[in-house]
Order: sequence, then C-alpha cells, then structure tokens
Amino acid sequence: MRTSGVTDVVVGLHPNDHLCWPFDDFAEFRARAAGFLVDGLEQGQRACYVAHGDDLAADLETEPVLVEALRDGRAEVISLESRYGTPVTPEDQVDAYAEATRTAVQDGFAGLRVAADATALVRTPDSLDAFCRYEHLIDRYMTTEPFSAMCAYDRSELPEPVVVRLSALHPINNTPPAPFRLHATTDGIALDGEIDWVSHELLSLALESTTPENGELHVDATTLRFIDHHGLLALREHARANEATLVVRSENSALTRLVSVLGLDDVECVR
Repeated sequence: MRTSGVTDVVVGLHPNDHLCWPFDDFAEFRARAAGFLVDGLEQGQRACYVAHGDDLAADLETEPVLVEALRDGRAEVISLESRYGTPVTPEDQVDAYAEATRTAVQDGFAGLRVAADATALVRTPDSLDAFCRYEHLIDRYMTTEPFSAMCAYDRSELPEPVVVRLSALHPINNTPPAPFRLHATTDGIALDGEIDWVSHELLSLALESTTPENGELHVDATTLRFIDHHGLLALREHARANEATLVVRSENSALTRLVSVLGLDDVECVR
C-alpha cells in the first residue's frame, strides 16, 4: 500500500512512496533528506542522495548511519547534473531509475530510495513541463516497483505556482499548497482533496502530464471530497482529447448525479 496525504515526517513510509518536500532552508532539507534515507536503509533499501554541488557527501556528515553506509556501499551521492539530463527526457529518466532499482535488487537490496533537490530542473516553462511529465511517469513506476523518492524544491527560488503544480503531482506532500493531489494508480490516476472553480486550471495542467491507456482514463475518486462541474468537464475533455473514455470510481452519489445532470453519456461511473 502507498501512502497518500499531508505529512510532517519523513520516516515510516513505504518502499514505493513518493513524497514532495518544498523547503525554505537548505539545511532543513538536508536534515530531512538524511532522515528519509536512513529510514530507507533500515528497510533494506539502497540510499541515494542527489543535489547540486561539489562535495555532496559533506551534506550528510551529520548523520553517522549515512556516513557508514557511504563507506560500505549501501548509500551513494550523485550530482544532479550526472543523474538527470538537461533538459530532462521524462521516459529516459524513468528508465534510468528503473535500471538503478533493478541493480539495487540484484545487489541484494530491498529496493532503491532517493532524496533529490530538483529545484534547478524546473526553472523554465519547458523544463517544468518536462519534469512534471517525469514526476507522473516515475510515480506510475512506483506503483508496482520498490522505488521511493523524496522530491525537494526550494520555495525561495521558485514561484509559488510552480511549487503548487509540482506538489499536486505527488501522493504525499509536507504542506498542502495544492488543493488536490493527482497521482498514479496501477490502471490510471487517483484524485484526493477538493477541485472547484479556483483549482480547475491546475487540474488541467496536472492532466497534461498524464496519458490514458488502452482507450480509457480510469480515475479513482473515492477519496476526493469535492469536484464541481468545471473539474468533471476537465477530466472528460482530457479523456476525449486522447480518444479515451472517462471511467470514474466513486462512492459519492452526488458525482453520479452531476454526470447525469450534465448529460455526459460518454462518462462511466462505477463503485
């Protein structure tokens, strides 16, 4: 089972959880990243720290467990520039982490855990679009594979709308800057939180990072507290643009009634 929601801790997470951690102070990020990676080591995962800088190992020197793990090969530090291409090619980056995860398992680890400061990779509109696509694709990979990640972004260096957009594409975040979370499931996407007239444009942006498969857009809305007609129409439009049928799973009878009132005969509601 994967975790979904808002948290203020980085330990006790599952081997395939995906956490977004916007931060205001780099020292605070380093401490949180260290805790996240140590938690992974305790679960038998290989740990990997990724950031921009020349002496990345020094970032982890305050955590004795990580220092020891770096010495014996259970942990590694990798520069942001060598781990990610510039610009990021979403599919290739997922393949790279999939290969790293397979290698970790072959080496006897339970999986791979990565903490990365990706701030430098989302500074332009094009790089942001590409990285958002990557965030969704790697999230989909995590639904079935033993790979977990803490994706960190420096709020002091990025516009708030950028942080909100990235946060909305993670099943877990440390603050609720986005009114909803869109994340991957094994057969589609899930939506948590609330979607109203204020957030439907953010929903459309989030949907741009997703692609329906096998002619259907499966949306798990069982934990979605509210969605208005703008949000529902955005989901339908995304499905139609990709020649797919929108299939929404929900226990909320109000959503079924909304589909009926709007006359959306091409939208399927299931329980």
